[in-house]
Amino acid sequence: MSRTLDSARAGKKDEFYTQYVDIQKEVEAYLEFDENTFRNKVVYCNCDDPFESNFFKYFAVNFNKLGLKKLISTSYDGSPIAGQGTLFPEYDEGNDKQQKPKALAIILTQVKDEDGDGAANLSDVELFLKRNKAARVKLKNSGEYRGGDFRSQSCIEFLKEADIIVTNPPFSLFREFIAQLIENEKKFLVIGNTNATTYKEIFPLIKDNEIWLGCTNFNVGMFFEVPDHWERYHHIDKETGKKIARVSSSCWYTNLDHGRRHQPLSLMTMAENLKFSKNLKGKSSYDRYVNYDAIEVATYKEIPSDYTGAMGVPITFLDKYNPDQFEILGSNLTVGIPISEVAPKGSYPPGGPSFYISDGSGNYERVYTRIVIRHRKSKP
Repeated sequence: MSRTLDSARAGKKDEFYTQYVDIQKEVEAYLEFDENTFRNKVVYCNCDDPFESNFFKYFAVNFNKLGLKKLISTSYDGSPIAGQGTLFPEYDEGNDKQQKPKALAIILTQVKDEDGDGAANLSDVELFLKRNKAARVKLKNSGEYRGGDFRSQSCIEFLKEADIIVTNPPFSLFREFIAQLIENEKKFLVIGNTNATTYKEIFPLIKDNEIWLGCTNFNVGMFFEVPDHWERYHHIDKETGKKIARVSSSCWYTNLDHGRRHQPLSLMTMAENLKFSKNLKGKSSYDRYVNYDAIEVATYKEIPSDYTGAMGVPITFLDKYNPDQFEILGSNLTVGIPISEVAPKGSYPPGGPSFYISDGSGNYERVYTRIVIRHRKSKP
């Protein structure tokens, strides 16, 4: 899928493409939980150049397997891929010159064997689109938005029709993108920046169980195909010859249910953790924050099974978060007393809202971003 990672790259038209295998791996994890997740649904890929987007390719190829009702894909950029004119003949200017298509919507309501080879695949989709101009719609500008922009009126109309949104939106517009989905009460499966978990617009949705992390790729990054001119890349794909770059801060966000988020964490008691954990070696108890009534838990493995109070855990806990087992109370950005109210100036490092721990000598150490949780069984 083509999209810019941030506004700076957008200005340079540096485009990243989600790999087919990552889409396949993520989507099929939901099918393991519920094979009818996409059945009779309208899937809308609203940040995707058709035939350039692996999102569109995946859902087109698996249209019948998934039981889709309709597949819609929109793009505002047009496609820079050579050969695009062979898919859309009206853009062929002759003399081996091609006019890059402007904003387009591709709409599929069926995928069948068009070439008579006994199978329905991407070649049949290409042939269908060549034969049916009505399946591809040019999109006009809408007010301040270019045609095909997810905020444009035509795309909003497609959004209202859709059941599930699956795409990789611009990271710089992630807040606005998610807000639109929530406002329209849509199911979705999208890629975003890992740091978005702490955004003031996103974290409350996670806390209230309206958004959660997907099944794959959290805290390991994702690999994307990048343009040939891109100089910073990880490796070259042996099969496609494409440059591949790793974006460490990428993960999936969704409100589609999946089985992994209901797997309970197997935990030891507080006494067992204090005895066996390397991080807690030599301690008689867990550290307590001086500006919030909670204990510090450095890793999810050290969450004590028998502690009923509030606990501060790293953001990475969200990948293990089971809403049936835990509840989220807040974060160091939303709860706690300012350290200036409980400790003298100069005894703690400067910074924004956070939790602090005493070092035992009258000074206080600032803790990294923490989510505050407690066991569900302790809820009043």
